Amino acid sequence: MSETSSPRVVIVGAGPAGIRAAVMLVEAGLRPVVIDEAQRAGGQIYRRPPAGFARTAKQLYGPEAAKAGALHALFDRLAKEARLTHCAGSSVIAVQEGRLHVLGEGGVQLVSYDRLILASGASDRVAPIPGWQSAGVYSLGAAQIALKAQGVALGRRIVLIGSGPLLTLVGTQLVKAGADVAAVLDTSSWHQQMRGLRDLAARPLVALRGLVLRARLGGHYHAGVTLERIEADGQSVTAMRWRDAGGRLHLTPCDTIGMGWHLRAETHLADLSGCAFAYDEQWRQWLPKTDAMGRAGNGVYLAGDGVRLLGADGAEIAGRLAAAACLADLGLPTPSLRADLRKLVRLERFARGLAHAFPWPAVMVQALPDDAVVCRCENVTAGDIRQGAGFGGGEANRAKSLSRVGMGRCQGRYCQLAAVELVAAQTGCTPGAVGRFRGQAPVRPAPIGAFLRDG
Repeated sequence: MSETSSPRVVIVGAGPAGIRAAVMLVEAGLRPVVIDEAQRAGGQIYRRPPAGFARTAKQLYGPEAAKAGALHALFDRLAKEARLTHCAGSSVIAVQEGRLHVLGEGGVQLVSYDRLILASGASDRVAPIPGWQSAGVYSLGAAQIALKAQGVALGRRIVLIGSGPLLTLVGTQLVKAGADVAAVLDTSSWHQQMRGLRDLAARPLVALRGLVLRARLGGHYHAGVTLERIEADGQSVTAMRWRDAGGRLHLTPCDTIGMGWHLRAETHLADLSGCAFAYDEQWRQWLPKTDAMGRAGNGVYLAGDGVRLLGADGAEIAGRLAAAACLADLGLPTPSLRADLRKLVRLERFARGLAHAFPWPAVMVQALPDDAVVCRCENVTAGDIRQGAGFGGGEANRAKSLSRVGMGRCQGRYCQLAAVELVAAQTGCTPGAVGRFRGQAPVRPAPIGAFLRDG
């Protein structure tokens, strides 16, 4: 992969959004480059295991097995026919002046682009609770990756905490695989979940499927819980301390905890690409601004959960829309996507229902005790952030510079949202007024040796 051989259009991400964008570009006669961190296309939701893996597609993807298989086969065929260039196992760590800095096995190389489609997806949105820095605490996505990619459960006795569809899905997947799931603890109450029903009715079959999965958890599932702390013995997790909806205290022994509150859009590359952002009150996070087709300006297009948290179906549509916008801006013919735009409206309504039914636990975060760790990378506590907020005037990057929150290897992916909530509560303003951490390169940790070149 060299700078001179780069095509005009580069796609970052080979999940549903990236694959659909690539297909449309290929059909228009272009030969895009698709850069993805995984070795095989599919993204997180359709993540593929290593060759020779024993579990079937039905076991891995459930009712989405046929759709996942079709996407995999389509992308693989286009790559085999050399109608696109697939840069697997490669991570874009910086964007500068129309060039991507791509980290791969050969080190960091530069890839130029005339048009850039970012389909960077999303990661777990986690909320800190006392003790979450202990060994044995993972995100729900990490637990799902281990199950899909290696067929293992991350622990002998597992407790899952958080809220949202992924909580239920990972719980049922682990139970079906034979794992010992001691409890699935949802911070959203039944009453709160009912508030989202009207919008969830926009996709009745998907909503019904979620209820069926919930039913399979049986007595493992508890709604409206209060999470008090994760107990640990200095070496690893030993138990989860929580209160049920009636206020009764429970101590559930376990050696592993998976946590997550729906998703957090992966926006670092969009930030470095110069995209504008706006605070989304519905999702309580900063999201890039685009038009209906995914245009973000300066030859950059966004698709998938990195801009709209609409799930796999929404990501496929967004990928097609972004590719169509790219083709139109290049002066090439594009197919009619009116049906996709209409379906997108329905998906956005369903997403609103999810946001209402399974909200981010802002009150829980704002009430964290001062000694609770918020930034696990830098061991920054809630008290440190509150103290920094007093000197920083309620601005995110001032609080960051004073407390070091968000300066670790995750670059604020796990702590930024909670830190902003704490600063807002301390200074009496809204999270939107506090702002967001500025994106910085490299967006992923990179070894110094990767930047060194022979000669």
